[in-house]
Amino acid sequence: MSKTLLEQWRGIAYDETADKGQLQNFWGSYFQIEKEIYEKLLEHPEEEVEGSVKELAEKYGQDVLTMVGFLDGINESLKTENPIETMDEDTKVSLAFDTEKLYKNMVAAKADWLYELPQWERIYTEEERKKLYKEQKESGTIRKEKKVGRNEPCPCGSGKKYKKCCGK
Repeated sequence: MSKTLLEQWRGIAYDETADKGQLQNFWGSYFQIEKEIYEKLLEHPEEEVEGSVKELAEKYGQDVLTMVGFLDGINESLKTENPIETMDEDTKVSLAFDTEKLYKNMVAAKADWLYELPQWERIYTEEERKKLYKEQKESGTIRKEKKVGRNEPCPCGSGKKYKKCCGK
């Protein structure tokens, strides 16, 4: 059985046997392409770009596999996710994205070349962008409760030391 487009893309993009320099060049080129596509999409965030995988690749001047990589990256930020696992070049897909989800996912991916694009300035004010950035960063922060010491009063409110109460 032949590989799906997504499997082909991931086979190239995440090839552990590839030369590190070649892989770095590959990702460097890809990130530039990705940036250019996002610049166009963010110019008209309300526009729902749709078409087959092949049509979108042509629209953005890319080969089909590069478009598959882009679709893989944006999928979780879309209003309705595309069937990326099973799509072929004739599958109809949509790039209708949720601006808040997209911004937060760019922050989560540490993709400053994307969440700092000037097009965001027309979508969100600086304060709104800072708020979204902070919300995303905090969502990944795990806060540990302060540990109760053995000789401290028990947090249950019994008045006993922790070691003589709930810490037994």
